[in-house]
Amino acid sequence: MMIKDSLATAAIPADSRTTVQHLLRLPVLVAALGYMVDMYDLFLFSIVRVPSLKSLNLSGESIMKDGLMLLNLQMAGMLIGGIVWGIMGDRKGRLSVLFGSILIYSLANIGNGFVTSVGAYAVLRFIAGFGLAGELGAGITLVSEILPNKIRGYGATLVATMGVMGALLAYLVSYFFDWRISYFIGGGLGLLLMVLRIRVFESGIFIKLKAQKIKRGNVFMLLNNKKRLLKYINGIVIGMPIWFVVGILITFSPEFGQALGLDQPINAGKAVMLAFSGQVAGNLVSGFLSQYLQSRKKAILLFILISVSLVIIYLLAPFHTATWFYVICACLGFSSGYWTLFITVAAELFGSNLRATVATTIPNFVRATVIPLTALFILMKSYAGIIYGALIVGLIAYALAIVALFYLEETFKKDMNYTEEG
Repeated sequence: MMIKDSLATAAIPADSRTTVQHLLRLPVLVAALGYMVDMYDLFLFSIVRVPSLKSLNLSGESIMKDGLMLLNLQMAGMLIGGIVWGIMGDRKGRLSVLFGSILIYSLANIGNGFVTSVGAYAVLRFIAGFGLAGELGAGITLVSEILPNKIRGYGATLVATMGVMGALLAYLVSYFFDWRISYFIGGGLGLLLMVLRIRVFESGIFIKLKAQKIKRGNVFMLLNNKKRLLKYINGIVIGMPIWFVVGILITFSPEFGQALGLDQPINAGKAVMLAFSGQVAGNLVSGFLSQYLQSRKKAILLFILISVSLVIIYLLAPFHTATWFYVICACLGFSSGYWTLFITVAAELFGSNLRATVATTIPNFVRATVIPLTALFILMKSYAGIIYGALIVGLIAYALAIVALFYLEETFKKDMNYTEEG
């Protein structure tokens, strides 16, 4: 029924559409569903890390060590994939990325269900990461270009919220099914989504851009201009605390629970589920707050301040029950809900000839910050222990994000129909 409604809205003149009718357009819905499948796969590994590695005959410290290795390889794949898909999105079109990325990560997802060794697992996590890298940036770019300026925030909120629902779906599927079946289901969902994408149309802004003789998807344009480079770096840094929370505090919640001396062992899948339940609410609140304040920066700053306060509580508060720990995980998820605004800002920061490159690479570079963050965490852990090691890394990430946000331009009312000069 929803798909039929979205097709019906396509025949309505753009000026006469309501906000809901704009959001029910097929490209918006398919981008949202794509990000849901994207997040399903991305966080399924965090949920099934322990049982999957145990089934591959790992135990003890090896589960954390090899788990970090697999996570970092997945993020490395996303880092490389973000560059490749971003350039393709500006040169070949947003839709080419949406089809190519979902095919690769769907097949890799299915392959994950067949692994019998850590080596094969590692290769497939890298390939899955490469495929996953294209989904979010291309989807958000397409949505931001087809929606009116005044409701872009609502479109990004819908896409990001559906993404978080994908993480919740991953938990529910893993709860009822074996980890291998959970991977098969994720791959199947991706292949089904490809069928829906056949009816999606290209962004009008890109079609006009393609007819012009102008450089598109040129990564060097980000490097040869100081102002653009600083905007790009700042755009990455403001999202880094989100992946400190997700990639370290939530993914390794069982180890933190043990270090805190809680009364019960922590289930990583439950921690992920609660964190992303909180992020659903955070995505909605941050998106609507940004619209109310008519400012991306003010809303992001508020969420960053809430998040750093909760990190301190998570690591230092004198509670000893698993129940309170799970409550804090949910609250941390809520405070990470500015991911919606972060990806919106990434799409709004640059002109249409670089937009897909930027909107695809920035979120994936943020995800890839897990690599240096976990490396620093391991280093600090050896000197200060798991609790204070994480605290040091977290405070560094939040301090850098606040400084970057201060220098970032406000993009709330920015017109999207412009290009970057060479």
